[in-house]
Amino acid sequence: MWLRLLAAALLAAATPAVLRADDPAPAKPPVLKAIPLWPNGAPGSKARRSEPEIARDYWVRNIHDPSLIAFPADPAHRSGAAIIIFPGGGHRLLVWTNEGTKVATALNRMGVTAFVVKYRLANEPGSTYTVAGDAADDARRAVRWVRAHAADYGIDPTRVGIMGFSAGGELVSLIADNPEPAGRPVTDATDRLSARPDFQILVFPGPVGLPASDASHAPPAFITAGSLDQCCAAPSVALYQQLREAHVSAELHMYAGADHAFNLDESNRISILHWPDRLADWLADEGWLDGSARRR
Repeated sequence: MWLRLLAAALLAAATPAVLRADDPAPAKPPVLKAIPLWPNGAPGSKARRSEPEIARDYWVRNIHDPSLIAFPADPAHRSGAAIIIFPGGGHRLLVWTNEGTKVATALNRMGVTAFVVKYRLANEPGSTYTVAGDAADDARRAVRWVRAHAADYGIDPTRVGIMGFSAGGELVSLIADNPEPAGRPVTDATDRLSARPDFQILVFPGPVGLPASDASHAPPAFITAGSLDQCCAAPSVALYQQLREAHVSAELHMYAGADHAFNLDESNRISILHWPDRLADWLADEGWLDGSARRR
């Protein structure tokens, strides 16, 4: 008896499913196309540009041809705002999904067009890059690239924000709260556009770039971290205090009982699960979604 049942089960598994006429059409997976930030190669990376990236599960490393991937918002409820995302990973790797692509799709639901950046990694073994030099150059280039291509994505070039997690938050501080160092490479017309973001979002940011040396000219900020975070609680509070004293609009959310890297949906605390809602509130209240934001 059991042999007949097993045979029937195997036959059913081997029989292809038959679609009915009223079955929905298969959904097409999104096409994620990497767009090089530097068409002729990033300055200082020529010798290793042809090396392939290495990716496993949620992370990627060995980045020598920095790029971004666009996640356009649905035109039906597109706000015209854009946010460029810098994943974290200690400058050793990029937490590509949980601090990158998943965040981009969450922002899309808010009507925001998102871009996720693969930047060069200064702390990866064998790296010759620097955080304040090469990685920050990639971050600034991403802002300039988005402004240069704003019309292609239905973006208002005066509503381009940046968002960074942990090490990515350090890049946010470096380019939003500090002046661009003199003598950085100028490779084409895009490099002559402004790299100063219109607003900044820092999620458990690390300490690099702090204290800010140009807080008085920094853009409005949304900052969040866990109160138990030994790495990044203090930098979050310190940046907020600097911006407040410089009369820059800033909002700070420090979550009790929370440690580092809570990301999206990675906590059993209700408050942490809802931090993206607080970001959406802030984006709406400050006028970044409807274009009514007060320009500094």
